[in-house]
Amino acid sequence: MDVWIAVGVTAAGCYLAKLLGLSVPTGVLERPLVRRLAALLPVALLAALTAQQTFGGDGGALVVDARAAGVAAAAVALLLRAPFLVVVAAAVLVTAGVRALG
Repeated sequence: MDVWIAVGVTAAGCYLAKLLGLSVPTGVLERPLVRRLAALLPVALLAALTAQQTFGGDGGALVVDARAAGVAAAAVALLLRAPFLVVVAAAVLVTAGVRALG
């Protein structure tokens, strides 16, 4: 029963967040600061999630495994100015290769 309560609360929260976003006046959304934050915030959150999932360990210990090699491959591809799909493919292939070797 607790799971369904959590699902219901989450669904209601998502609906309210969407409703709140739709009720923001257009003038607020056109401000330069708001536009810049809207462009940069998803990138920062995705980077934080990637770092946490890659290097987050058990009990506070740093864990470096095949995912770290994939992130390094993606970083190299980004430095070489590869397209996004190539960056993702490089990360996937290197991660899979390291896991297959280990």
